[in-house]
Amino acid sequence: MPPVEGRPDITMLRRLAVDLRQDILRTIAAAGSGHPGGSLSMVELLIGLYWHALRHDPAQPFWPDRDLFLLSKGHGCPALYVVLAARGYFPKEELRTLRRYPTRLQGHPEKDSPPGVEIASGSLGQGLSMANGIALADRLDRRRRRIFCLMGDGEIQEGQVWEAAMTAHHHKLEAVCAIVDANQLQQNGPVAQIQDIEPLADKWRAFGWHTLEIDGHDIVQVIDAYDKAQTVKGQPQAIVARTVKGKGVSFMELNPAWHGVAPKPDELEKALSELDAAKAKLS
Repeated sequence: MPPVEGRPDITMLRRLAVDLRQDILRTIAAAGSGHPGGSLSMVELLIGLYWHALRHDPAQPFWPDRDLFLLSKGHGCPALYVVLAARGYFPKEELRTLRRYPTRLQGHPEKDSPPGVEIASGSLGQGLSMANGIALADRLDRRRRRIFCLMGDGEIQEGQVWEAAMTAHHHKLEAVCAIVDANQLQQNGPVAQIQDIEPLADKWRAFGWHTLEIDGHDIVQVIDAYDKAQTVKGQPQAIVARTVKGKGVSFMELNPAWHGVAPKPDELEKALSELDAAKAKLS
């Protein structure tokens, strides 16, 4: 299945973002554990991939020439599971089994469990190295496909990320596109206070990457960034997406307490109501 040609229905995608956020919260609440903050911040980034930029086919999840999405920040997997279910990789009812043994939907993702999950992740900092390895193997196999790797801004404090950044530049891995979900928080507080990574876009450029900086909640900017990255030759691409951890729920936004806590029934009801109100404004 090729990427969607032309401009998709933007209003539909904005409404979809609200629906997916509600599904993420319901899924985590049913499990009684999970990571809502970092899952909510990456929704538009995933929509731009799975409804526009990514060559994939839910009916053939192991299609050899599919583009790959690698979720390096594995704790954000509730968002990935919800998206895969929405695209038809597995029944939506299975979302209720998150973190319930022997579910396929682990608290951190496992490769091919379910199909559509391309790597195991959760130990932070490793995804970009995996993307490089796949791109180098594809070069040997003369296979042309894109590898998108999504990382968190707290995650890229890891030194391995920057070793991988140097490697991708050195080998001119134009198939690799790094996406940084720069949602401003990590588990214990603001990224800027724990270990500041700014100026973030300038760092990627200094490492030889073609770098774009966008509002990661503006679906138009997200789609445009993926389209522009697709045209770059001879360089890996980095998309620094400025986002808000806990996006869409007032009491979760930029609140580190919601890094890894499931909402209780009353909190879930309040969050869903806020999202319903936001969706009504899109009508």
